[in-house]
Amino acid sequence: MSYEKELAAAKKAVALAARLSRGVQKTLMQSEVWTKSNKTPVTAADYGSQAVVSIVLERELKPVTLSLVAEEDTGDLRKKGSEVFLEGITKLVRDTLASDESYADSPITKEDVLNAIDCGKSQGGSTGCHWVLDPIDGTRGFVRGEQYAVGLALLVEGKVVVGVMACPNLHLSSAVVEKDDKSCQDNVGCLFFATTGSGAYVQPLNGNSPPQEVRVSSNENLEEAKFLESYHMPIPLHSSIAKKLGITALPVRIDSQAKYAAVSRGDAEMYLRFTLAGYREWIWDHAAGSIITTEAGGVVCDAEGTPLDFSKGKRLDHNRGIIVTTKKLKPLILKAVRESMEEENLRV
Repeated sequence: MSYEKELAAAKKAVALAARLSRGVQKTLMQSEVWTKSNKTPVTAADYGSQAVVSIVLERELKPVTLSLVAEEDTGDLRKKGSEVFLEGITKLVRDTLASDESYADSPITKEDVLNAIDCGKSQGGSTGCHWVLDPIDGTRGFVRGEQYAVGLALLVEGKVVVGVMACPNLHLSSAVVEKDDKSCQDNVGCLFFATTGSGAYVQPLNGNSPPQEVRVSSNENLEEAKFLESYHMPIPLHSSIAKKLGITALPVRIDSQAKYAAVSRGDAEMYLRFTLAGYREWIWDHAAGSIITTEAGGVVCDAEGTPLDFSKGKRLDHNRGIIVTTKKLKPLILKAVRESMEEENLRV
């Protein structure tokens, strides 16, 4: 089945959401970072991005009813004392949509924004079509002025069939660049996308150049391999796995699904994510990145080598650990993972 209409709508929605988020990040002050009831940070960009994506998908894909599984809800925005914050978000959404000619005459109210955000209450599942959105993936990186992503994917009967990801701060040639490299600071902003069976592509976020197909690394020399992980306290298991593989370089730490993008483009050979026992990942943190990487010739699996299962609702309840790599390196990495987990008495 072709998903050209869905891909076009997703690219438009994500590009506009990235435009909104870029503007917020440039002027963001610490006082504008809220803490949600679950103790995680949230900004106007998180809410605004979700509203923009919801509105664009709904209008571009009519008359299809939109089912959206997304990270944010309006619980905190509807509380007393949030009126000024909500007004600011509404202005962001209104101005962002108005920047596109096809939405220039569309009035947007606060209630429109709240309703658009709350469209993201779908539970997903194994039947039907569901969009999966992380409006600002890597909010902590976003707040620091570093890497983040807007990730959007389409599930059909529990399988990811479309993925679009904007990485507004990712360098156009490589994710692994020096932070103080002055020549790289302006050459940033990538839009990655993939549909099932059609490959993965990247183009500049500004749309000034045509898409180019991306492929994972062909490097099989682990001594020269690069591996990625999230910003967090050091994970001993990651270090143990890398040591067993003979990887000598320190991990490159990047926030968000931009790590998937980096592996898909061959910037690194491996991305590991092992968290506290009992924690189960949210599907919006991996859906878009997983199809982009696999369509680029890579592998996304758990510690047992099983593909990620996005059909069980909002969580990856049946997967422990995330491994993103190339097909050639997968057997070696799984062996190192198994041995390292056995040594630390960890269960898959």
